[in-house]
Amino acid sequence: MTIRALIVDDEPLAREKIRTLLADDDDVQIVGECGDGRSAARAIRESDPDLVFLDVQMPEMDGFATLEAADREDMPVIVFVTAYDQYALKAFDVHALDYLLKPFDRDRFQAALERAKRRLRDDGADATDDRILKLLREFKQTRESGWLERLVVKARGRVFFVPVEQVDWIEAAGNYVQLHVGDESHLIRSTMKGLEEKLDPSRFIRVHRSAMVNISRIKEIQPWFNGEYTITLESGANVTTGQSHRETLRSLMENPA
Repeated sequence: MTIRALIVDDEPLAREKIRTLLADDDDVQIVGECGDGRSAARAIRESDPDLVFLDVQMPEMDGFATLEAADREDMPVIVFVTAYDQYALKAFDVHALDYLLKPFDRDRFQAALERAKRRLRDDGADATDDRILKLLREFKQTRESGWLERLVVKARGRVFFVPVEQVDWIEAAGNYVQLHVGDESHLIRSTMKGLEEKLDPSRFIRVHRSAMVNISRIKEIQPWFNGEYTITLESGANVTTGQSHRETLRSLMENPA
């Protein structure tokens, strides 16, 4: 039995690692690689893979939204590749879906691959579909019930978490956003709009088209030119408001609680 595999990850090095680990397995044929959720959803529909290695955290469309967009009646076996919080990992375990927690080694990868092979050999498609659908429903409920508490940073081959309360302010940086945390800064792949929708608005406010600030980190606010303001943060950083967002700041000053 030849297993048709699709690799989905927004990081080229991550895709290369999985491709390399699969290279010596005669049972597996790689039918495609995707670097974003939209192309992955299309590939799942059109390439008919048996097995998908799917990154959970991708910009604009995450792994769960990708599966929803794929909208296939007979879902492939999914091995999630993730740096997500423990609540997500618990959901994977409950529904018997495997995952690779970044960074993973060859032995852990082989264990996940063998588990996927057994499922493809022994499990009926209906059982696999049922587990995926249950996971999607549970994750959607969890995601909609609360705001992000930690942000996942991928840098120099490692993955770590930054609690949102430690972030002073957030700045747009092309296809990324830059988290300013004290004297440190970290780039994550996201849009400002996408991240703003996931952060608690009682904690973070958009003050410029390219900047958000942590309300609890504001030290003082001073009038600037043309009705704009300069925000000084506890870290000493200064952020200037944009015209389209100054009303948000005025509202905050009038209702600080």
